[in-house]
Amino acid sequence: MALGDSERPERISEAEHAVMEVLWEKSPLTAAEVCDAVCDKRGWSLPTVKTLLSRLVAKQAIATEPDGRRYLYTPLLARSDYVEGESRRLVDRLFGGRAAPLFAHLAENEALTEDDLEEIEALLKELRK
Repeated sequence: MALGDSERPERISEAEHAVMEVLWEKSPLTAAEVCDAVCDKRGWSLPTVKTLLSRLVAKQAIATEPDGRRYLYTPLLARSDYVEGESRRLVDRLFGGRAAPLFAHLAENEALTEDDLEEIEALLKELRK
């Protein structure tokens, strides 16, 4: 079930999205476990991760649960719902709400591989049934 705009959490920043990807992969996790997954790659510290987690809790994208002296974090926002909302925003903002110009742009700029085109064709055939 898709969420209405008023039910969606606030927009998630690129940094917050990196944290969400870790939690979508496996949860619940502690802040230290999230840091283990992203800190080295991004040059972040544990306090940075804790700040991002706090922001995501405030945006109602994740839930927190006490576990002794630490907290466990779990996504409240499904990855599929997030991708759906971001995709819709992209198409609305850049292509006037129409997907066809997006595909035309990708095709014109050689961003679509032969495999991509085959997958799109198969999807279109399935949608027309």
